[in-house]
Amino acid sequence: MNVLVWHVHGSWLTSFVQGPHDFLVPVTPERGPDGLGRARTWQWPAGVREFGPRQLRGADIDLMVLQRPHELALARRWTGRRPGVDVPAVYVEHNCPHESAVDTRHPLADRTDIPVVHVTHFNRLMWDNGRAPTEVIEHGVIDPGPLWTGEEPRAAVVVNEPVRRGRTTGTDLLARFAHTVPLDVFGMRAEGLAGHLGLSPALCRSRDLPQSELHPAMARCRLYLHPVRWTSLGLSLLEAMFLGMPVVALDTTEVREAVPDGAGVVSNRLDVLEDAVRRFLADRELARRTGEAARAAVQARYGERRFRDDWERLIKEVTR
Repeated sequence: MNVLVWHVHGSWLTSFVQGPHDFLVPVTPERGPDGLGRARTWQWPAGVREFGPRQLRGADIDLMVLQRPHELALARRWTGRRPGVDVPAVYVEHNCPHESAVDTRHPLADRTDIPVVHVTHFNRLMWDNGRAPTEVIEHGVIDPGPLWTGEEPRAAVVVNEPVRRGRTTGTDLLARFAHTVPLDVFGMRAEGLAGHLGLSPALCRSRDLPQSELHPAMARCRLYLHPVRWTSLGLSLLEAMFLGMPVVALDTTEVREAVPDGAGVVSNRLDVLEDAVRRFLADRELARRTGEAARAAVQARYGERRFRDDWERLIKEVTR
């Protein structure tokens, strides 16, 4: 089966393309947002092939996987076929609603021919999905292995564009946490974060690493800090748990579902979270045991095989 899918979220797509199909990934000469092509920092199978807009016009496509509203028109313009009408399609909604937590209508709410696939149950609950059929397929993560050493008394944080995204990703909270534990903030366009927060570079190091270097660097930190206020369940949080890292996280969106008791500390009380950070810094054995529990929990719920099985079931239903 030939599946058309745009390279939008590299971590999610890395798990998705492990399936038994051929994947057509659009590419443009400038490799802009609508034509990133194959990943350069993730390992993708040979079945993931790049197609330019002109090549897509004549390509065999059995399923379109859409992830952004404008891809409905983009797919029709580049392929000459209408998603959900001429070719079966699904729409993967990666995000929480932003305009209003409860009243935001989904872009596909008035369509019944394209299922909306949410990545968390929280997201499906909060979006106004209208008449659109909905599914939930939770994340699946390729296991990087139990790499945690915790040798550095620092907290790892993973967030892209922390200055621009601000309160959404809890960037403002990092200044407070940095006075309890030095931070390693990993992600794209995080340069200048320490200055923005009024912190010394030693208290807040910004690091943009390729995927092959990211996990070992995270795993050297004593704990993983997740200060995100409002976003879908972050894959970086699940990846940290796979690494065997103890987690300290805000109790928002789907975090409580992902981090059970014993796998970390989840709360909306900042004093509780700061106390947890101190305990993990002071007791490396506690951090190790908690990280092992986190790894066991995430393996049980967010494994790659379950993710692929869920998607295979849905693909068969949509394309039959």
